Amino acid sequence: MGMTRTSRAAMGGALMLQAGVAGAQTNAAPTDSGDTAFIIIASALVLFMTLPGLALFYGGLVRAKNFLSVLMQCFAIAALVSLLWVAGGYSLAFATGTPWIGDLSMAGLSGLAAARAGLSIPENVFALYQMMFAIITPALIIGAFPERVRFGWLMLFTAGWLLVVYIPAAHWIWGGGWMAARGVLDFAGGIVVHTTAGISALVIAMMIGKRRGFPQTMIPPHSPAMTMIGAGMLWVGWFGFNGGSALAANAAAGGALLATHLAASTAALGWALLERIKIGKATSVGLVTGAIAGLATVTPAAGYISPLGGVVCGLFGAGVCFAAVLSIKQRWRVDDSLDVFAVHGVGGIVGSLLLAPLASSAFGGVGLAEGRTILGQLGAQAMGVVLIMLWSAVASYGLAKLAGLLVPMRVDGEAEHDGLDLSSHGERAYEFD
Repeated sequence: MGMTRTSRAAMGGALMLQAGVAGAQTNAAPTDSGDTAFIIIASALVLFMTLPGLALFYGGLVRAKNFLSVLMQCFAIAALVSLLWVAGGYSLAFATGTPWIGDLSMAGLSGLAAARAGLSIPENVFALYQMMFAIITPALIIGAFPERVRFGWLMLFTAGWLLVVYIPAAHWIWGGGWMAARGVLDFAGGIVVHTTAGISALVIAMMIGKRRGFPQTMIPPHSPAMTMIGAGMLWVGWFGFNGGSALAANAAAGGALLATHLAASTAALGWALLERIKIGKATSVGLVTGAIAGLATVTPAAGYISPLGGVVCGLFGAGVCFAAVLSIKQRWRVDDSLDVFAVHGVGGIVGSLLLAPLASSAFGGVGLAEGRTILGQLGAQAMGVVLIMLWSAVASYGLAKLAGLLVPMRVDGEAEHDGLDLSSHGERAYEFD
C-alpha cells in the first residue's frame, strides 16, 4: 500500500517512491490473470490473519473464562466491517472525492471499473483486498481492553471508528489524499493500520481502566501454546499483508516478502535475548511478541527497502517495542492488556520513520523520489505520523464517549469476575465434566 495503492504497481525502481500520485490518474490497463490470482490469494491471507490468527493470538493471552469472548469479538468485527465497507466505506476511502475524503459514487460497490486504474487487477479484487485491511485494523484494538468491555459498546465504537478514523486515514495516504500529495509513504499500513490502531487502543485502555488486580496481581495467559499458534498464522498471513501490497506479482512483492520475513526473524530472536537478559529466561510469548513487533515495524517500509533493511527494522522493532512494553505497564501503569500500543503502535511509528533512510539508495533501498532527500522524507513521515496520532486519539476519545451514551463501556464487577464468555454470551469456551 505505498504512496497510493493504484499507482505503485505501474512504476518500477525509484519511481515507486514518487509521492502524491493520486489514486486514479491513469487509464485502466488490461487485467493480468497472474496478478489477479496473487491478490486474491493475498486477500485470503490477510483475512486469515484475523480469523483465526489474531483471534487465537489474543485469545491465548487472556484467562480461560474470557477466551470465547475474544473469538466472538474478532468474528463480529469481521462481519460488521465487511458490510460497512461494501455500503460506502470503500468508496469513501478510494473514490476520488476531495483531498480529505472520497465520495459515495461506488457505494454498494456499484460502478466498479473492469480494472482498477493504474493496476492490472479488477477493481472488485482491489476492493476485496482493501476490505481485509479494514477488518484487521479495528480488530487489533480489542487487545488493549479484553476481559472487561461490553460487546454492544464495542460494536458501536467499531462502526464509528471505521468511518471516522480508518477510512479518512486510508484516503489521505492510499487514496490520493492530502498526505500522499505531501509525500507521506506507507507501503502496507505502518501509519494507516498500526499507528491508528495503536494510539486508539492506548486511549481506550486509559478510559476503560485497569483489570481487577492489575498491576499488583500477575494475570498469566491461559494458553501460551495457542498464542504461539495464532502468532504463526499471523506471520504467514503477513506475507499477504506486505507482499500483496505491491498489488502485482512482481519483484516489489518479492522484495517486500524478504524484508518482512527477515524483520520477523530478527525481532523474534532479539526479543528472546532481551528477555534472557532482563528476567533470566526466554519465553514462548516473548518470542512470538518479538516476531509481531518486527512485522509491525517493517510493514510501512517493506516494499522500499533491502533485505538488510528488514533486519534493521527487526532490530529496532525488538529493542524499542520491548522497552515500550515495560514502560507502559510498569511506569505508566496503563493496562494495555495485550500490548497493542507498545507492539503495533510503537512498531508502526518506528518503521514509518525508518522508511526515510532505509528506502534511500545509499542504504540499499529502491531510492527516494527525485529531488527528495532523506531528511525531507523523514519530515514528511514525521508529519504524517504525528497528525494521524492526534486524529486517532481525539476521534477515538470522542467516539468512545458517544458510544458510551448508548451502551456503557465496561461490564459490571460481577460480570468481570464471572468472565465475559458466560456473562456476555452465555457460553463457555471449555466445559469439563
